[in-house]
Amino acid sequence: MAKIVVADDDADIRELVAFKLQQTGHEVVAVADGAAAVEACQAEEPDLVVLDVMMPGMSGLDACRALRLDPALAKVPVILLTARAQEADIEQGFNAGADDYVVKPFSPRELASRVAAVLQRSRS
Repeated sequence: MAKIVVADDDADIRELVAFKLQQTGHEVVAVADGAAAVEACQAEEPDLVVLDVMMPGMSGLDACRALRLDPALAKVPVILLTARAQEADIEQGFNAGADDYVVKPFSPRELASRVAAVLQRSRS
């Protein structure tokens, strides 16, 4: 179906997200931080990126901004996945260029549905 880069510094969450997305037919490249996510996007040309916001080094917000500044990757949809649920945090995520914002704890089924919806919108 789609090639998706998943970045989360928590190995358990990264593996859960990768497993659920692979179960729904997607090819997943899983990495542990924002810098690795940007590198993976440059190498893999994904259809979608799922970024944790709070990661060491380059945050998900910084990675999202970096993708938006890269002409080859600027149109790749980004879903932020984070424990930060305050209104200001969500606003900051969308201001960084995110297409969707999912708050932890999350339902893997809901995440898969949001991935499908964002992919469908991006292909329209």
